[in-house]
Amino acid sequence: MPDRGRLDEDAIAERLEELPGWSREGEEIRREFEAPSFAAGIELVVAVAAAAEEADHHPDIDVRWRTVRFALSTHSEGGLTGLDFAMARRIDGLAAEHGAR
Repeated sequence: MPDRGRLDEDAIAERLEELPGWSREGEEIRREFEAPSFAAGIELVVAVAAAAEEADHHPDIDVRWRTVRFALSTHSEGGLTGLDFAMARRIDGLAAEHGAR
């Protein structure tokens, strides 16, 4: 299970290098995907919701037609933890499965 402790700046920078497309904004990491259709974007959201329930770690999600944006932070720790980066990797995999880029 990923570390729930808050990461220091060096660890955050290192982990972000391993996640192309994700960027840091304050105490969150964010990424935007373009789905092939509105329905595919919603299917991606449903898949991410299931993964988030399983991990008990939930992203903020914003849907604008085919564009789906995810933001991750561990609010209980007041910043970024290993949970955020593990969920980001999971989201990347799910996005690829749903044809989002």
